[in-house]
Amino acid sequence: MLKGLFITGTDTEVGKTVVAAALMHRYRKELRLRYWKPIQTGIEQDDDTAIVRRLGECGDDEILDEGIRLKRPVSPHLAAKLSGQEITIEQVYKTLMTNADQNVSWIIEGAGGALVPINDSEQMVDLARMLSLPVLVVASTQLGTINHTLLTIESLRKRALIVAGIVMVGESNAYNREAIEFYSTVSVLGEMPRFSNLNAESLGSWAHGELDQDRVLLDHLKLAHHPQLNFKP
Repeated sequence: MLKGLFITGTDTEVGKTVVAAALMHRYRKELRLRYWKPIQTGIEQDDDTAIVRRLGECGDDEILDEGIRLKRPVSPHLAAKLSGQEITIEQVYKTLMTNADQNVSWIIEGAGGALVPINDSEQMVDLARMLSLPVLVVASTQLGTINHTLLTIESLRKRALIVAGIVMVGESNAYNREAIEFYSTVSVLGEMPRFSNLNAESLGSWAHGELDQDRVLLDHLKLAHHPQLNFKP
């Protein structure tokens, strides 16, 4: 059994990692949370696990620092090929089962967007399907976000995944928010600014004051699901 959320984005660098850290602030007093990024590329430049540890003020028991770690900030399938490796969902599954804990609710962050390739036949959305967790979509507020967000949600729904909500990142844009909510029928659960001084204190303050005020995500975090390795991508 697995409890938690899977975080995907409409693009790379859209803000998934910071949103993950914000969720740690928002709900750690009510649940045992653990963050995990199963696949990380460009590890020589960025370490999203370390960022969540710092911004989320996470203890060792709130972080799983294991998984596939590859050099070069490119798509996972390409980073693996350049490293002479192949990534499979089965690898991720084995790591998850080794660290399974029925008392923990996971915050699991995907790499890039939903349709980013993992290998020649599997995409990031297939990892979400394997985990069987509700998906939180992180989207930009900028021009083009309506199309990107609706396409992401459409891709998730085609694979029978639950879309738990959307967090928009950037300068507030009421028109884009309203359009996304209307055409997707998914609620925007927070609008996170690009912080001029991003640190644990400023992020925690925003999370407690602005993120998921109706506690929609809390309900999703409490529900148990069955990971399913044996499915057809």
